[in-house]
Amino acid sequence: MSKKLILIATLALAPMFSAQEMVTKPVQAYQTAQYQNKKKAFVDALLAKMTLDEKIGQLNLPSSGDFTTGLAKSSDIGKKVEQGLVGGLFNIKGADKIKAVQKVAVENSRLKIPMIFGMDVIHGYETTFPIPLGLAASWDMNLVQQSARVAAKEAAADGINWTFSPMVDISREPRWGRVSEGSGEDPYLGSEISKNMVYGYQGKDLANGTNILACVKHFALYGAGESGRDYNTVDMSHVRMFNEYFPPYKAAVDAGVASVMASFNEVDGVPATGSRWLQTEVLRNQWKFKGFVVTDYTGINEMVDHGMGDLQQVSALALKAGVDMDMVGEGFLTTLKKSLAEGKVIQAEIDMATRRILEAKYDLGLFDNPYKHGDAKLASKEVYNLENRNIARSAAAQSMVLMKNENQVLPLKKSGTVAVIGPLVNNSMNMAGTWSVATKHAISVNLMQGLQANYGKDVKFLSAKGANIDYDAKLEDIYAAHGKKTDRDNRSKEELLKEAVDIANKADVIVLAIGESAEMSGESSSRAEITIPQSQVDLLNELKKTGKPIAMVLFTGRPLALTNVKDAPDAILNAWFAGSEAGNAIADVLFGKVNPSGKLPMTFPRSLGQVPIYYNAKNTGRPLNQESTDKCEYQRFRSNYMDECNTPLYPFGYGLSYSKFNYSDITVSNANPKGNQTIQASVTLTNSGNYDGAEVVQLYIRDMVGTITRPVKELKGFQKVMLKKGESKKITFDITPESLKFYNGDLKYDWEAGEFDIMIGTNSEEVKHSKINWTK
Repeated sequence: MSKKLILIATLALAPMFSAQEMVTKPVQAYQTAQYQNKKKAFVDALLAKMTLDEKIGQLNLPSSGDFTTGLAKSSDIGKKVEQGLVGGLFNIKGADKIKAVQKVAVENSRLKIPMIFGMDVIHGYETTFPIPLGLAASWDMNLVQQSARVAAKEAAADGINWTFSPMVDISREPRWGRVSEGSGEDPYLGSEISKNMVYGYQGKDLANGTNILACVKHFALYGAGESGRDYNTVDMSHVRMFNEYFPPYKAAVDAGVASVMASFNEVDGVPATGSRWLQTEVLRNQWKFKGFVVTDYTGINEMVDHGMGDLQQVSALALKAGVDMDMVGEGFLTTLKKSLAEGKVIQAEIDMATRRILEAKYDLGLFDNPYKHGDAKLASKEVYNLENRNIARSAAAQSMVLMKNENQVLPLKKSGTVAVIGPLVNNSMNMAGTWSVATKHAISVNLMQGLQANYGKDVKFLSAKGANIDYDAKLEDIYAAHGKKTDRDNRSKEELLKEAVDIANKADVIVLAIGESAEMSGESSSRAEITIPQSQVDLLNELKKTGKPIAMVLFTGRPLALTNVKDAPDAILNAWFAGSEAGNAIADVLFGKVNPSGKLPMTFPRSLGQVPIYYNAKNTGRPLNQESTDKCEYQRFRSNYMDECNTPLYPFGYGLSYSKFNYSDITVSNANPKGNQTIQASVTLTNSGNYDGAEVVQLYIRDMVGTITRPVKELKGFQKVMLKKGESKKITFDITPESLKFYNGDLKYDWEAGEFDIMIGTNSEEVKHSKINWTK
């Protein structure tokens, strides 16, 4: 496909739906009692034929390494496959490669058991969508589900039938790089995204060849690591676990997710990989999960460093906890036979783990047709095609958050001269962001390409780098991980700044693209400081001196502390890392083809000292009074800082539009409901601006008195509503006792009668209020 076609692909805006109108759970009609009985009989018969080595082999998930198609049989992996010692492979890409190694499994092994093939298909396959934190900012569940559907179809066409996604870890810790891979800080929004990703990947019938197994991760609490350091210790109460961190995992289980990945961190003093309470008591006994559990990369082996014993001990611990598949470490493969002989594990535990892997393969239809996933001719049509790229472009545009727009600098005029300045303006390698394993980075559309292709006939664009990502060359080298080069310029900072200022002086307006590079967030990318590097701050300040209007495009994989830069630009558009169509999508928003509608799924702090900061916090016995909070005034003997405000820079749910939306007061259908009633809370929303646009209307509830302390507010609903300029619409939310439930001090899930504050608004801070009193 030509580069020209890639750049000028026609935008096909995906329809926007409210959370209440979105596609519901696909009915898995094939999961009938008859189907289950047939599956059980098949697996029973197969288990009866298997040797102990073959059973343990099904629990082994090695990485493919440097796998060559022509050496499928003679390679080390191929020999193990032939011996029945491999249950699946991951990190192998390409229909022909996968078919070659599958052929070894089903034609050369004794029992001809097919393998599953996994990959980190995190936010798209070759057609790459915005990073998950960015996609969450769309608040569009239909779009979320559609992104997973596109990813599944592409991956399946190329031979992949299992993805290690969605990652649903709640996190209030922006120093942690993997916030980029999740959906932010809120359990309700996270749960809605979690289940819709599962629906998108798995569809109605896993056996139809275009759907793939989903794997919810990381179970559990991975996003709550101390100090924001990856892989670090987690310690929290069970009340907090069940109310704030567990809901998105459970939502995935309720949606029928096929597999669950154990997390690296410890929970209650035991690494999650070895926690029977997590993997069996909560996941299987309480939540009725029926799929299989896989470790994270070498998760079993890492329990040795945690201090849980040698490899044999920790492998037995993991199996007994409920882990079914060992990723890469081969602890199961090398020790379980010995542990069985020594009575450290029992045959039934090995058989159960094996059964779960075989059942997943049966559900995928692999015993009927082991080659149904992966067809080179089909892949050439399905993967990275125009339709998929248009969907990705629309998703990227809808994920962007307009954080500031003074003097209506945006949208830009389709005339005159625009200076496009910044270290990533011409860098395609960084557009897709982190965890973009299958992306063709070199042909991702960068910012300059998108602007030129879409508006180059009417606008003169001038470009300059202006600064490197960071003054520190060694640090910038660390940032350029996984081949995502930052194209460091060896000229002096004075030369770079002079070129940028000269270009800016020739322009009518400046588009300044600054922030993080792609791998400044992601796994093993924790940052002790979450500000924009000083090299780029200096660039912004020099450009400010020109007096030209500045529209800042922010690249980031996490919330940043923007206090030192927020005043200089006239506009700030948070583009996250927008995927393979990034440049086109940013151009669409900058020039008003798309009116931005994204809302923050995670709070942006004023400074690092506020972290963790999140909207659904608990009150204290000495809260700061509202007037002091609003004025950011220090008040002694109250819960606040001497040198910083309590409030965030940008709150959860925040996002502007080129238009303006007005909210009426709330009306409730019944201010004194009783028992299991349903009431309606409504507002009239009016688009009073000059542009058609979408608004995410957000419902929050506060339980005013509880048997345990309750958050100051909790998201309980949202609707994304499209209104033409001048149009008004009544927006109604149904509220039931289910909306009021929580886990109390005894971990009983129920609601309590009393007074509730109903809040509806444009973000978590700007809301209208109405009180109700609900009795039982």
